[in-house]
Amino acid sequence: MTSIKQPGEKNLMLFSGRAHPELADEVARHVGVSLTPTKLIDFANGEIYARYMESVRGCDAFVIQSHTAPINKWIMEHLIMVDALKRASAKRITVVMPFFGYARQDKKGRGREPITARLMADMFKTAGADRLMSIDLHTSQIQGFFDGPVDHLFAMPVLESYLKNKLDLEHTTVVSPDTGRVRLSERWADTLGTPLAFIHKRRDLDVANQVKVNEVVGRVRGRTCVVIDDMIDTAGTICKAADALYEQGATNVITAATHAVFSDPAVDRLKNSKISEVIVTNTLPLAQANRFDKLTVLSIAPLIARAITEVFNDGSVTSLFEGDT
Repeated sequence: MTSIKQPGEKNLMLFSGRAHPELADEVARHVGVSLTPTKLIDFANGEIYARYMESVRGCDAFVIQSHTAPINKWIMEHLIMVDALKRASAKRITVVMPFFGYARQDKKGRGREPITARLMADMFKTAGADRLMSIDLHTSQIQGFFDGPVDHLFAMPVLESYLKNKLDLEHTTVVSPDTGRVRLSERWADTLGTPLAFIHKRRDLDVANQVKVNEVVGRVRGRTCVVIDDMIDTAGTICKAADALYEQGATNVITAATHAVFSDPAVDRLKNSKISEVIVTNTLPLAQANRFDKLTVLSIAPLIARAITEVFNDGSVTSLFEGDT
């Protein structure tokens, strides 16, 4: 079954690009549909061609693509798929991007810089998207870049459920790796009922991915520290945070993040770090070469599937996190 039809010809159809088919297949199983057959090929010069093998006229379309490496190719494929849906008369198009590409470029830090996260939102709107759905945006302000509804999902319930069964919360401290993640870490600390600490750091604005840790603020001595972040890219921030926490007397350091970007040399850094466990979700595909003994990958597919179902049924996505009806 490739669609769900309701009275009045309401019709859910699910589409996937080629970036992360495993996640799309899992989401489809949870929703209760099959992915709509789609022809996606690369021409010799690198151009991408897309065509749907079934009629999509009047459907409520959800098109999933994870913006992973090579990120520009998969973003372009995503845009082309949306354009094809619009031109094939889909009634409503929801772009599902578990990881929002270019989300870190959400403001101008210095003169003559782009705000590429806004450009991303504009491109999807121009392509024909009516709605965006993403998980743990780098900053919440990105929701305002898109002229339409944005469903900002949170992986926190998935990660917290795992950690609650693993930790002695009386001897645990939630740690923000920098001041920018303090608000997120506060939510974690409130939910888990633990103290909050944060690490003050400075970045070299002229050198990408270079971090200098200055000091730890909060109660960490003799405690298990859970470092919270939205993504792990080169792992420089996380590994330096772990070193600083151990220097201040932490007995154990675990890290939990939504997006496992894992750009080189992240895997080597994490393998050789003092971190005892790295917990991530499968918003991005992980090659076997990027998996290691202390890595735990949790599935985000049930959460995405529930959000898709709520949107299709005109329900409340907020209820997934706040218990509202």
